[in-house]
Amino acid sequence: MILNPIKINEVVLPNRVIVAPMCQYSAEEGNPTKWHYGHLQQLAFSGAGMIMMESTAVNDDGRITLKDLTIKDQKNEHTLKKVVSYIKNLNNIPLGIQISHAGRKGSSHIPWDKPNYPLSPHEKSWQTFSASEIKRSAHWPRPNTLATNDILQLIDDYKNAAIKADNIGFDCLEIHMAHGYLLHQFFSPISNKRNDSYGGNLTNRARLLLEIVRDVRQVWPKGKIFGARITGKDWLKGGITIDDAVWLARKLKDYGLDYICVSSGGIKPKTNLVLKPGYQVHLAKKIKEKTGIITRTAGLIKNLSHASEIIESGSADLIAFGRKFVSEPTWLTNEIIQRNGK
Repeated sequence: MILNPIKINEVVLPNRVIVAPMCQYSAEEGNPTKWHYGHLQQLAFSGAGMIMMESTAVNDDGRITLKDLTIKDQKNEHTLKKVVSYIKNLNNIPLGIQISHAGRKGSSHIPWDKPNYPLSPHEKSWQTFSASEIKRSAHWPRPNTLATNDILQLIDDYKNAAIKADNIGFDCLEIHMAHGYLLHQFFSPISNKRNDSYGGNLTNRARLLLEIVRDVRQVWPKGKIFGARITGKDWLKGGITIDDAVWLARKLKDYGLDYICVSSGGIKPKTNLVLKPGYQVHLAKKIKEKTGIITRTAGLIKNLSHASEIIESGSADLIAFGRKFVSEPTWLTNEIIQRNGK
């Protein structure tokens, strides 16, 4: 089943293996560089059913680092379109893009420089925003609370990013609502202590997420794929639970999403998460069982056999691999050849 095609709307994925979005931190002024051409060209011949391009910020404030991709203006649209056209001409593999806003997790050093460490003013830092004025951790700066007017502008930024993603030629659009970024910050009671209509109970904490999806759904073509990455569990006392995630997934499905990618953790640098093979699969399984939406899982999936077991058990519909495609670019192609040769 893992190598069987799946059709989502008008897009056919040749198999259920997805290249996970992996931040490259190699952009220049938000635009892709030669690095992206080489990186994506290699992935185009990976044998995967679809490539998800890295998390791309909807505005400058939404960047994680100064080297993030952005999808905010005509220059970004033009340079991303050139990359997508180049890859599609090499191999017409379905391509997706993940759009995001880092919130309080932004204005950071690139990971191989100073991992999980904020920029200083002389390093071109910027003021970050979040649901509430709560630091990510002790050594991080305090974010400003995102005001109502800024929320309206943010929704427009997501909508405009979706229009650009469609113009560029992406087959799939994924909204990032996990990994401690801004939309996760709004949904998690750990980081959202607002007393307006965007804070407090579950419905209010989800309001921004659903308003963004509502407006993006209006401009993203029905024939293409539309999804979100959500947090299945914060792995912290008082944080998001799987029941919260099921509720959100059901709402997102009602708002027109085609799939949910289920992740976990990330609202703080350290949580109670214990890493082990397939540690997030049970979260995807529960969301799939309770909502019926197409689900994608990721996180220490060992190999194709492990992925096959997950699909065949009904725990998920799609499996994402990230670093494995970087360290072993031909692993899936070799598996496909070997299986077809039997």
